[in-house]
Amino acid sequence: MAAVYRAGAALVRAGRPALLGAHRVQSTLSYAQTIENVPETKLTTLENGLRIATEESDQPTCTVGVWIEVGSRYETEKNNGVGNFLEHMVLKGTKRHPHLALEREIASRGAHLNAYTSREQTAYYMKTLAKDMPTAVELLSELVQNSSFSEADVETGRRLVLQEMQEMESSLEEVSFDYLHATAFQGTPLSYSVVGPSKNVKDLKRSDLLEFMTGHFKGPRIVLAASGGIRHEEVVAMARQHLSGISSTYEDDAIPVLSPCRFTGSQMLVRDDAMPFAHIAIAVEGVGANHPDMIPLSIASSLIGSWDRTYGGGANHSSRLARIAVENKLGHSFRSFNTCYSDTGLWGIHLVCDGMNIEDLLHFAQDEWMRLCTSVTDSEVNRAKNLLKTHLVAQLDGEERECKKIAEVPPQSACSHLPAWHALRPSVFTPSLPTTSLTAQGHPVPAG
Repeated sequence: MAAVYRAGAALVRAGRPALLGAHRVQSTLSYAQTIENVPETKLTTLENGLRIATEESDQPTCTVGVWIEVGSRYETEKNNGVGNFLEHMVLKGTKRHPHLALEREIASRGAHLNAYTSREQTAYYMKTLAKDMPTAVELLSELVQNSSFSEADVETGRRLVLQEMQEMESSLEEVSFDYLHATAFQGTPLSYSVVGPSKNVKDLKRSDLLEFMTGHFKGPRIVLAASGGIRHEEVVAMARQHLSGISSTYEDDAIPVLSPCRFTGSQMLVRDDAMPFAHIAIAVEGVGANHPDMIPLSIASSLIGSWDRTYGGGANHSSRLARIAVENKLGHSFRSFNTCYSDTGLWGIHLVCDGMNIEDLLHFAQDEWMRLCTSVTDSEVNRAKNLLKTHLVAQLDGEERECKKIAEVPPQSACSHLPAWHALRPSVFTPSLPTTSLTAQGHPVPAG
């Protein structure tokens, strides 16, 4: 032991790491190399317009899902919330696989079935062993075509949805974002929340759910996505067998078309002095997911960054706004965001602070926004690009994330869903900012 200690001490005195000094192995990959290693995305379209998108790997598991182009943006003021309600009812089972039988079938294979509804999409997906991919496609196709739920099931689902709505009210960030959409896109379908108002949930009938499902679950609006240890040809064969019967026509040829959602600069304030913190969401109009400015806006969002006072090293944070918040003890947390929909979006920041610091924190946040337009440096842009690259590469880790990514924008070639980076400079940021939409919960927000 003494000899080992003396040898180690000698290495330290020589200024060399004891374990890594003599020989180092390069194990990191560049962003470009990572993209080159992404599996090719294969795409096939069936006769009814349904698309199959896959990414193959040698993993022993796979994720298979059905993504449908329908969400709260396709609803009306009268039936807002029907899509989220329907999502819960579809998982009740089918005639061939009633609820308990469906649960046993999934559990016996060690699989996991999940679903979600957003403003523009609804998804049902399953993670399972690669050898069980055919069963997954069969079960998912049954759920979206032959879902069976009785009046009693609807009442049970209604109670569950109302209970979930009560639980969601405790998530003040989520509530703030619903208020932000309500005021920023007021008078348009994007103002509707995903869950809808409780009055609608209480009034929706079984016939309303079936009508919504029949009118929107159409072939051209569905993507069957699979990622993991699968083969594209096998997935296509299963899709032809189980999903080719989905209709591609609409009653009276009434094809639903998304109308443009107008952005309105405005504010919504909800005051509750009993709350310990104010939750503030402030945003400007963004761009759609396929707009060329989406990448510069994402980089700008990375420049603002995110911070929570529970993080260590806040005073040395790379985000200038985080350093200001720490030095002046202004807030609890903040998170910059760039939310993109098909044709529009919201670019902004969510702030949490106590009532006495609202005005100061808003001042410094908006000051950072103006700095993006006037004095951001090349080094800051490069740092933000690297942060965003890291985030995008992290999304490649996991079949579920990969499956969701290729389903939302099924590409024609291998890596078209990842940005092709070029020398973005500070000049990509706009020299002025439009009027903002703002919502706050907790304490009054100063006007102006």
